[in-house]
Amino acid sequence: MSAPEAGPPAGPPTAPKNGMPPWLPKALALALWTVVAFGIAWWLFVQLQSLLVLLLISLFLALALEPAVNWLHAHRWPRGLATGTVILVVFVLIAAFFTVLGSMLVGQVLAFVDELPAMTRVVLRWINGTFNTDFSPTNLLSEISSVSGLVEQYASSLFGNVLGAGTTLLTLLFNTLAILLFTFYLCADGPRFRRAICSVLPPRTQREVLRAWEIAIDKTGGYIYSRALLALVCGVAHYLVLVMLDIPFAFALALWVGVLSQFIPTVGTYIGGAVPVLVALLEGPWQALWILVFITVYQQFENYVLQPRITARTLDMHPAVAFGSVIAGAAILDAPGALLALPVGASLQTFISLYIRRYTVEEHPLLHVQDPDSAKSEAGPTVGARTGAHQWEPAPVPPGTDADQEDGAGAPRPSS
Repeated sequence: MSAPEAGPPAGPPTAPKNGMPPWLPKALALALWTVVAFGIAWWLFVQLQSLLVLLLISLFLALALEPAVNWLHAHRWPRGLATGTVILVVFVLIAAFFTVLGSMLVGQVLAFVDELPAMTRVVLRWINGTFNTDFSPTNLLSEISSVSGLVEQYASSLFGNVLGAGTTLLTLLFNTLAILLFTFYLCADGPRFRRAICSVLPPRTQREVLRAWEIAIDKTGGYIYSRALLALVCGVAHYLVLVMLDIPFAFALALWVGVLSQFIPTVGTYIGGAVPVLVALLEGPWQALWILVFITVYQQFENYVLQPRITARTLDMHPAVAFGSVIAGAAILDAPGALLALPVGASLQTFISLYIRRYTVEEHPLLHVQDPDSAKSEAGPTVGARTGAHQWEPAPVPPGTDADQEDGAGAPRPSS
């Protein structure tokens, strides 16, 4: 009796000719659940956007305070006590600063309002004498008074709503307390928080996360300290110049320039310097011209001499990149985004640079960044030399190597 013949091997199940493929329902269900999950996640993001902003600001403050907390903790302070002490010291300093500065600014603003009519007459007298016009100080002052009356009326109606003002004050107080609470726990329980995150990650990912966290602490703390030092130097320099030129309200104007110039990189000094120039113009055109010249010169000194030395190890960013980061941060998160843009950008730049592979750059006239004085003082043969107005002679290739066969690190390999 012969064995039955083996038939052809069974292949994968095929769908009926006019039916639905068996994988299609699962694919449709997966796509539906993906859309539903994405919609729920977006709804939660929109609903919790204010909370996420508070957490982001708290994380920024915790990263900025952690170097001081780590220093106290290294000197045998309990971490919770060290965090509370640092936050309390910072809060007391900020409160004292705004209290003293607020009283001085209010006094100077009131003095400025009292002197505004006299300044207006001086400006109108100069405009009429220079441009042969016939502006009347009385009419202008009456217009200013009418505008001031409208402003006072609007302010009275705005602050007349006690319930709305109280709600705004309570919201601001609640947000401040929430930021302080989140900052305290993120800083005091920083090691425990990082350990909890790393416990669900593989070892290689743990190292990368901790490296990114260390870079963020270094850059954020450096941002706060370098910005504060630059603002202090800028404010003192402008204050001395304003006092030398006998410009009124020198302290308030110097503080305005010092603070604004550090939150808006590169052009912040020019934007902040517009107010001192206008105030100096009321004293005379020459004072305004000297202030404008000093602001321009100081901006160049800060960009090319002072800032590179202060931020060499903290925020090594090109001024144009820093300015673009601030604009992008303000477009995403308004004022908090502008504040967080520089440390976040510097941290990302440093972290990404660790994984970028760089190569040896070929010599070319367009790539020379060395000044002529330092180039002449260097000894040794030159890499290349110009042979004509539009010709360039490259460096000779040593025998036994092939210039076209370079490995990834840029080192030449022996030719075959």
